[in-house]
Amino acid sequence: MSSPPILYLQDVDLTFGVTPLLEGADLSIAPGERLCVVGRNGSGKSTLLKIAAGMVEPDSGERFVQPGIMVSYLDQDPTFKGSSTIGDYVLAELMDNEDKQRAYQLMADLRLSPEQGLENLSGGERRRVALAKVMAPDPDILLLDEPTNHLDLPAIEWLENALKSLRSALVLISHDRRFLSNMSRSTLWLDRGKTSLLKKGFHHFEDWRDQEIELEMTRVEKLDRKIEREEHWVRYGVSGRRKRNVKRLADLASLKKQRRDHQGPTGNVKAQVNEANMSGKLVVKADKIVKSFGDKKIVAQFSTQIKRGDRVGLVGANGAGKTTMLNMLIGELEPDDGNVRLGKNLQMLVLDQARAGIKRDWTIKDALTDGAGDYVTIGEDKMHVIGYMKDFLFHPSQMRTPANVLSGGELARLLLARGLRHPSNVLIMDEPTNDLDLETLDLLQELIADYQGTVILVSHDRDFLDRTVTSVINSEGEGQWIEYAGGYSDMLSQRETGSETSDKDVSKLPDSKNHEKPAISPAPSLNPPTRKTVTKLSYKQKYALEQLPREMSELETVIADSKKLLSDSSLFTKDPELFNKTAALLDKSETRLSEAEAEWLELEILREEFEG
Repeated sequence: MSSPPILYLQDVDLTFGVTPLLEGADLSIAPGERLCVVGRNGSGKSTLLKIAAGMVEPDSGERFVQPGIMVSYLDQDPTFKGSSTIGDYVLAELMDNEDKQRAYQLMADLRLSPEQGLENLSGGERRRVALAKVMAPDPDILLLDEPTNHLDLPAIEWLENALKSLRSALVLISHDRRFLSNMSRSTLWLDRGKTSLLKKGFHHFEDWRDQEIELEMTRVEKLDRKIEREEHWVRYGVSGRRKRNVKRLADLASLKKQRRDHQGPTGNVKAQVNEANMSGKLVVKADKIVKSFGDKKIVAQFSTQIKRGDRVGLVGANGAGKTTMLNMLIGELEPDDGNVRLGKNLQMLVLDQARAGIKRDWTIKDALTDGAGDYVTIGEDKMHVIGYMKDFLFHPSQMRTPANVLSGGELARLLLARGLRHPSNVLIMDEPTNDLDLETLDLLQELIADYQGTVILVSHDRDFLDRTVTSVINSEGEGQWIEYAGGYSDMLSQRETGSETSDKDVSKLPDSKNHEKPAISPAPSLNPPTRKTVTKLSYKQKYALEQLPREMSELETVIADSKKLLSDSSLFTKDPELFNKTAALLDKSETRLSEAEAEWLELEILREEFEG
């Protein structure tokens, strides 16, 4: 028998302006709950948590909190008003000595100095301070809104272990798939103002969501057919010609209203990379590069080659020098020693989370048109700004919305839209996943998979790395960097087995005697958990195994359509350009289908071996 809830929201409505944000939303939290809340950017997830925390009053509905229950809430963007140091902020309102002792331990675990001032903290430091604050009093319910944002990988893994040890009920909002999968036992989907509960963790959510959307589309199709039948009766039925059946007409009107009121699922971002001409085969060659700042050694004799089509991820703790390494590899920063050679015909596109090039007084329209006219220039083509906005899920009414009032997710989409206008054959991404919802993350992964050029990215998102990169360059501490073949999970397994891990020019890596040395973590409490021997497919392999059948089905459809078109013997005479394009597409699709089938078969055999 399940425990009664210690906090619940029932039938909650909230409207901002004229658009309902929440319509009959429910939330129930039992002792020890492990619940994640998921939904598109702007769907109301953060607002729902604020209502649960008692910070926002809904228009209607009920909020109940069991007497004596303590609720702590982590805001996406915490403010530190009224405190001068980290210690003042974290210890404020703590009366119990045990809570104060826990607060000091948390600050030590999170590499925070209680005496440090609150001015000029980095994003990661601000997040760690806020986590120490909400976790210190050992609350009954912990509401966490994007707790992993700006945290490095050691801190994320520490947070997972720390949260698992708490007695608190947890309600989580995050874009980090791996974090949600590891931490949740049930999932609340917030979609078009309504909530649906899946009594399973996030790992099962996406398949369930897709099934629910398919069922909804089936119901809508049945409704459309019923309306069509009723309209036919009204026009041609015998009783309709003699004497109108008032009830049946009223039912038809009700059906039509039901169809008009139905809001389909929010569309997905429609974007594609504007690719430039192909670069040379060699993109970057770094030979024994060295970089230090004062006495701190950032890079100690690192060598690598990045070739056209490679997808390389840079990972490591905050402060390890990932951005420094990235800037040296792309020629923006000179090494102290060694050299970096860039390939020929490179056109780099840098996508980061800064408001690069966006003026303070610009609107969304200005940011996309560079403040000039109503059209977006995409390479040599032009597109009306409203159509381009819709592709990135901005409503036409937002055209004159100031860019500086956008939410984190909206700003991330705007920066993506702004960057993808420019042609490139090398894509540089610094923390591209921050604030993106899961569906836009999916699109970004698809863009990278389809991109014909080279990708170099910095990320703390383990799932994103597993799904996108072909090698990982990891900071091992004390200026040592090692390149590993595969994604993040592949790196962990290779470090466990102690294998030299890159399929690139490993022989040129310095100090090979140190290759088996474990990573040096910034603090003992943030050491990664013990690695286990791999006996299952990596996340990247699982993802490929799931996606390949869909890709093969799509390719088979393209092949069938192309063959049907080419079967017209007069096509070449009527439209030789279309004939040549179709023939080329057919050849390319058949080649890719053969490759995909071989790849799927290999992965399926591997899966069967692991499963015994």
